[in-house]
Amino acid sequence: MPLSIEQFETAVRELACEPDVDWRRAACGVTRPGREIVTLEDPDFNDKECNRIRVALVGGLSGTPEDVEIALLAVRAIACKSDRSRIAVISVPCANPGGLALGSGPANGAGGRVDRGYPPAGGFFNHATSPESRYLWRWTCYQAPDVVIEVRSGHGTDWETNLAAGTLRNRLAAKPATPHDSFIAALGDDGQVDPGPIPGVRLTAGADSLNRELWRLLDLLSDEPPGPSRSRQVIESRAARDPTEVGRDLARTNGRTLDPINYTQGVAISGRLRLAMLEPTPMGIVGDVASLVEPLTADPASVLGANAGAPALATVVWAEEMLALTRDARYGNVLASAMRAFEARGDDEPPFPLDPNFIAEDHFFASAVIGRGARVSRDSNSANYVKLLTDFLLNAEIQDPNGLFRHSRHGPVYWGRGNGFAAMGLAEYLTYIPEDGRRDGGELVSRFRRHMEALRPLQQPSGMYLQVLDFPGSYQELTATCMIGYAMARGIRLGVLDDRFRQSVGSAWRAATERIDAAGNIVDGCASTGVMDGLRSYLDRPANSGYDDRTGAMALWFAAEIARLNSGDDG
Repeated sequence: MPLSIEQFETAVRELACEPDVDWRRAACGVTRPGREIVTLEDPDFNDKECNRIRVALVGGLSGTPEDVEIALLAVRAIACKSDRSRIAVISVPCANPGGLALGSGPANGAGGRVDRGYPPAGGFFNHATSPESRYLWRWTCYQAPDVVIEVRSGHGTDWETNLAAGTLRNRLAAKPATPHDSFIAALGDDGQVDPGPIPGVRLTAGADSLNRELWRLLDLLSDEPPGPSRSRQVIESRAARDPTEVGRDLARTNGRTLDPINYTQGVAISGRLRLAMLEPTPMGIVGDVASLVEPLTADPASVLGANAGAPALATVVWAEEMLALTRDARYGNVLASAMRAFEARGDDEPPFPLDPNFIAEDHFFASAVIGRGARVSRDSNSANYVKLLTDFLLNAEIQDPNGLFRHSRHGPVYWGRGNGFAAMGLAEYLTYIPEDGRRDGGELVSRFRRHMEALRPLQQPSGMYLQVLDFPGSYQELTATCMIGYAMARGIRLGVLDDRFRQSVGSAWRAATERIDAAGNIVDGCASTGVMDGLRSYLDRPANSGYDDRTGAMALWFAAEIARLNSGDDG
């Protein structure tokens, strides 16, 4: 009987429980019907101190039972290797679970294929027919192994290598990998792979020769270690930058305009200012920013009145830094004007102009604006605005007993960035509302801590957070990672979180730096997202790469916060 999807899943569970093998079952992607693309991962693989050879083993791209069976045998062969301590392995035994489940291999059952079409052109991670190839490609490239091994079933024994494999071609008597758009071939194509090419080999073998040939390769790698792949070298170089250098890279393209009037632009300008304030001579940036924001500074009531939504009001966050740098009272007036745009509504309604559905984003927008406005305002009514904010946060009813936040009262999904907004909103509240000005402030401290505790175990081994936090295989999303990391770092600096969170913050920061290049481009920031109608809609939100104002802005704040945390600033 051919291998079934149920038998495959049983085999994976058994492999994860193998004695003397510490493998974590996870997922690197999701098929169109919502089936996980399962991985087995050595926890040491993502340890930055790992000095073992990092190997990624991939199989089942065709989805045929024969190819999946040979991949499972390969994983078992590695588990049985007596000197496997010299390698750290991550594996995808079945990259095409749809093909296996439906018996449609090499097709995936959704009108696409997983064994061709590399590198994928767009469609991350919502491609209508071939999302698997997008997930597999991004996961492999940013895991950045030293070598990738693809295994597939065949009657003879055949080795193929890609252009990055170097001397392995001669040592294995291998042929060039074909076709050119196959997974292994494309991984070695310099100029086509972000962050860099990865040596790859493909072994076609039967069960009788698999162990011998696979062990021969592993012995070759152990005898003459290949060293870090170009992909690994690039991400290590990115991660080696200090926070201010990452911030300068982001500031090349972020925080350079206040058009449109939106929090994405305002946070980025604020981020530039925060980084400048860490320098010995911060005033050089003031003139540039002053000219960018002059229309709003000159007449905040008119500008904000024409853009009265909460995302627009949160544009003004930069005014706090400008006030501190220049002592120009107009910047305080900008903050107070934005605060005064909030108005009470009826019972069980959020303040105007917040969304009537009590969305997670509004935790941040309201706290960022009212918190700053109340701190600088001489308005005798500022205490009323603080009460308005506190009541909203206490009565939103979107934090579940498990500590996580739903996107809204009517949205059951734990969206990554939604939780980022909630985390930052509570962190902003705790920053700007003084102890003697809080009503039930202790409850909001408790909610913040409960949220942070709930987020810690959901962090991926890479340091990233997922697009849907509790759905394995949803993509690793950079904006949420920066926002959650920022909130944790701020909580540590405020003394609200203990030092247990430093490891989580450090892992999030490293993961973020790996996905930000020297030109300020980012990898996989979720597109703008309102409250969606279900899980599939969140999984299908496009992941932007390159310039992205939202992700870049939050990364700038994260960079400045890490710099302050590292300096011991607890203000």
